[in-house]
Amino acid sequence: MTPTTPQTPRSWQTMLTPLLVPSLAIFTALAIGAVIIVATGADVLAAYGGLFMGAIGTPRSIAYTLVEATPYIFGGLAVLVGFRGGLFNIGVEGQIAVGSMCAAIVGAFVDLPFGLHALVAFAAGALGGAVWGAIPGWLRARTGAHEVITTIMFNYIAIRATDYLIKVPFSDPESSAQRTPFIAPGAELPFLFGPDYRLHIGFLIGIGMVFLTNWLLNRTIIGFEIRTVGANPDAADYSGMNVGRSLVTTMAFSGLLAGMAGAIQVLALEHNLKASFSAGYGFDSIAIALLAASNPLGVIPAAIFWGALRNGAGLMQLNSGISINLINIVQALVIAFVAADQIVRQIYRIRTAKSSNIKLTRGWGR
Repeated sequence: MTPTTPQTPRSWQTMLTPLLVPSLAIFTALAIGAVIIVATGADVLAAYGGLFMGAIGTPRSIAYTLVEATPYIFGGLAVLVGFRGGLFNIGVEGQIAVGSMCAAIVGAFVDLPFGLHALVAFAAGALGGAVWGAIPGWLRARTGAHEVITTIMFNYIAIRATDYLIKVPFSDPESSAQRTPFIAPGAELPFLFGPDYRLHIGFLIGIGMVFLTNWLLNRTIIGFEIRTVGANPDAADYSGMNVGRSLVTTMAFSGLLAGMAGAIQVLALEHNLKASFSAGYGFDSIAIALLAASNPLGVIPAAIFWGALRNGAGLMQLNSGISINLINIVQALVIAFVAADQIVRQIYRIRTAKSSNIKLTRGWGR
């Protein structure tokens, strides 16, 4: 009998590395932020105490943090789906704008029964984002046009076109502000604990989409094709997969998630669409996907962390007197350390993984 070789037990560092490296990146960024606070002469405890209290110190703070996290959940998923398909979707910002515009138009100008109105408006926003995302995917599949270039250009088109639609054909004539009319009450998505807490059903929809996306990517044939094309399009083509169709599907699903983010912000929170609506959700979502290590389940804590920084920044500034821009510095440091994870590994002497199943993009020449 041939003796079996006992398997070497995996070290705790190896098992926890997918979570350990992003966590240490956050810790390191906060530590450097503390050094910056000390250099400005401010009180570190007052600053970070204000950040903590503003983010999760009270039930209302927690609710507001989850509200801030909601668009990042959808946006992070949108970028992540592109990553898993070997595509870099920089157009999430524009897809959010298109989704919000479609939802605002249906919500304000279409007359439908109560309840059904909200569903149709939400579906319109999701569909608008999907179509806007599918176009760069089709251009990539048919002409080889790189999605980074096309999605950046489509961002400009979407944002400028949305501003025009808000200011001219769909503006509210009874308002001095540049915005669309308020959506009908029947198109509004409900709050979970009343308007004072602002937490709405969109957060639960986002959690549901995280698990749906995780199932779709890891348990279905469509997800298998997306991951295979993302890892090696030549091998996928050789095995008989339709690579072009997969590219379009990946970008359409990515745009669908982004369109949901825009629709929910309009239908559940703002109830109208103002000019210059998006607060950079699409670009910040790239950081969410990186922080989640391209794992759909990791998007939830990454988005909540991002929302906590945004929500707690105001009280941090009030307590310590430092600039609110310090939060942007901390966020930039987190992105840098997550993207250049070897720095974190060397600082904390973490063993480098032998292989990685995460492939963000395929490069410019393919």
